Amino acid sequence: MLAADSRIYVAGHRGMVGSAIVRRLRGLGYINLITRTHAELDLTDQAAVGRFFADQAIDQVVLAAARVGGIHANNQYPAEFIHQNLMIEANVIHAAWRAGVSRLLFLGSSCIYPRLAPQPIRESELLNGPLEPTNEPYAIAKIAGIKLCESYNRQYDTDFRSVMPTNLYGPGDNFDLDTSHVIPALIRKFHEARVERRPAVELWGSGTPRREFLHVDDMADACAFLLRMSREDYRAHTEPMQSHVNVGVGRDISIDALARRIARVVGYDGAIRYNPEMPDGAPRKRLDVSRLTGMGWRARIGLEEGLRSTYAWFADRY
Repeated sequence: MLAADSRIYVAGHRGMVGSAIVRRLRGLGYINLITRTHAELDLTDQAAVGRFFADQAIDQVVLAAARVGGIHANNQYPAEFIHQNLMIEANVIHAAWRAGVSRLLFLGSSCIYPRLAPQPIRESELLNGPLEPTNEPYAIAKIAGIKLCESYNRQYDTDFRSVMPTNLYGPGDNFDLDTSHVIPALIRKFHEARVERRPAVELWGSGTPRREFLHVDDMADACAFLLRMSREDYRAHTEPMQSHVNVGVGRDISIDALARRIARVVGYDGAIRYNPEMPDGAPRKRLDVSRLTGMGWRARIGLEEGLRSTYAWFADRY
């Protein structure tokens, strides 16, 4: 169990996931939360990260900071996605070890798995086949983060853990159409189409790929659950060279069905058209979450409830 007075550094606290983790930890009574904005601490600067850890006497780390984006952003900026994420991970994990941090939780992504992995995807599918080309640089960076944690555990007996969430959405998401993921992009497209009374909305791809979606507050709860788990219990459910844990709901939905559901939530009743000239991404991604459920955790927020609360958050701020 995590001590109530633990000094917990949440890297990436302004992002959707990091801010949700901060809310959850505060709700559980943890008051010694340490945060830094990018202006205060550039995590790609190795020397600055080292000084920060040396000065702060940090007990636990949640590494939620990352360069993230959807298919368009990954296609446009592959060098930035691999370089920045590798630098952040290497700097924070190494500095945490040097400073004697007792526990670290690294947040990865379900894109680490092969493009055509058997469904649902078990943790053991890591490195079993080619990655999805549209986000391969980002995926490789996240795989490196997992292996950094495992390598420090093996060589230095650290307690560094990794979680691989499915597609996340919720309050605080990025609704920029150039860099957003599918749910915020669809919410914004249908909202603008309704406001402007457009007769149709065009979406990328075919609409046939299937995706799994987890509300960010469920993700934050899972992170807190795993961070608070004893070292012995965590190791009893994982393996030294396969120590990551999938986080999801265990159910998926087609992009077309998702789009129609979001259109109903937003109140848009026009036509939905697909552009097959644009990429679909992986045909299907549904995680096997039996390892996490075996530990005692399950998601609680349903997709309909989550979409409605996310749209309400967006509409209040648009």
